[in-house]
Amino acid sequence: MKENLFEMGSNFSDAWSSDNKKEAKEEIAQEIKEPQEHLLHFSKEKRRGKVVTIVKPFYLEKQALQTLLKLLKKKLGTGGTLKENTLEFQGEVKENLKVQLKKLDYKLK
Repeated sequence: MKENLFEMGSNFSDAWSSDNKKEAKEEIAQEIKEPQEHLLHFSKEKRRGKVVTIVKPFYLEKQALQTLLKLLKKKLGTGGTLKENTLEFQGEVKENLKVQLKKLDYKLK
């Protein structure tokens, strides 16, 4: 009797894996910059019928970015989240956000 009728030339004991969910994540080398050295871009997206204001890229440590997010959410009176080096705010708050970031010495595009 044969071992395997459907042998295609590869061994399962080899290092090959059919699981494509184990992708290598690239570590993003992030340099830390002062607020005056940032050049921030604004964008607006609609998600599930609601507007989200996006500001990026920030070159800060994660803890400093979380502190900045907390401060801005309080000043704007809106919700927001941190994703990598991007801040996302609920609603169309671009003008108020520009004013608050200029007070903190960030450069804007």
